[in-house]
Amino acid sequence: MPANKNALIRYKTIDNCLRNRYRRWTLEDLVDACSEALYDMEGIRKGVSVRTVQGDIQMMRSDKLGYNAPIEVYDHKYYRYGIEDYSIMDMPMSQNDYDVMQEAVDMLRQLEGFEQFAEMSDVVSRLQDKLSISRSNRKPIIHFDSVPDLKGIRLLNPLYNYIAHRQTLRIMYQSFNARQPKEFVLCPYLLKEFRNRWFLFGSKADDLLLFNLALDRIKSVEPVDVPYRDNPDFDSEHFFDDVIGVSKNLRNKPRRIKFWASREQSMYIKTKPLHRSQQLVSEKPEDGSCIFRIDVVINFEMYSVFMSYGPGIKIIYPRDAVKYMRDKMKEALDLYDNAQVLGE
Repeated sequence: MPANKNALIRYKTIDNCLRNRYRRWTLEDLVDACSEALYDMEGIRKGVSVRTVQGDIQMMRSDKLGYNAPIEVYDHKYYRYGIEDYSIMDMPMSQNDYDVMQEAVDMLRQLEGFEQFAEMSDVVSRLQDKLSISRSNRKPIIHFDSVPDLKGIRLLNPLYNYIAHRQTLRIMYQSFNARQPKEFVLCPYLLKEFRNRWFLFGSKADDLLLFNLALDRIKSVEPVDVPYRDNPDFDSEHFFDDVIGVSKNLRNKPRRIKFWASREQSMYIKTKPLHRSQQLVSEKPEDGSCIFRIDVVINFEMYSVFMSYGPGIKIIYPRDAVKYMRDKMKEALDLYDNAQVLGE
């Protein structure tokens, strides 16, 4: 069993490497990746041999395990999948796979009653629904908000591994406003999702300046031989406690925001707070409107959330936030009042 388990770890590691088309993989690179994976997951210090990885590649190419992986060699040196979106993880589940996964889901369900695992409930439900779909070929009964073929999503797995291995990266990044990509030598710390868009947080290796890079704007990623440095001022566990979205730097401090909400929007906001710090300040019995407060860093995402409620919400404090919202609403009104109909 241990040998089979170790082989599966190597297969998955090779698969993860070959799915990362932002890097050129030599046989030696695959050997190193497999050795690191076995050390991290199983504590095995003895490295993997070249012959073992060559055998793994042949096994993955064959139909013995049902993979038939299209692994090819190019430039007489580098390995890749001949089919861009191929992965052995996309293979149909066997009965044994299903039984193992079902056992894991059952175990996770036993933890849902503990406060520390309360946030796992939606993940467990998602796993259970996926298993049931695979088992009975039925239509899903739970739907989670997602965007298929989201640009940059393929970077999630390699970036996760780089963060786990504390690997400094050279990233070519092109923002929406830039004409040319810009190079970052970054120590990556955290991946965060907001509204179906993923972001990488990390510090520049030379001065530890914190950056937030959208994955869909990353052009290339490769490891570099530069010492990895932690940023003592970045606490990934609590960095986002006082922010809506992802826009924040280390110097930002939360501010108290007070806002009025109509009766209709108040009922919704009470059950789905805009932020974890939200408090009800007052409520008018005659019309059901409410005043709330939140303590957050003021950023673009906060304003966009308020704007999404239209006339049902009005910021009443602080003054600079009131002015910003008034100016933006006036711009929107001017756009609709414009006699020229855009697009005609």
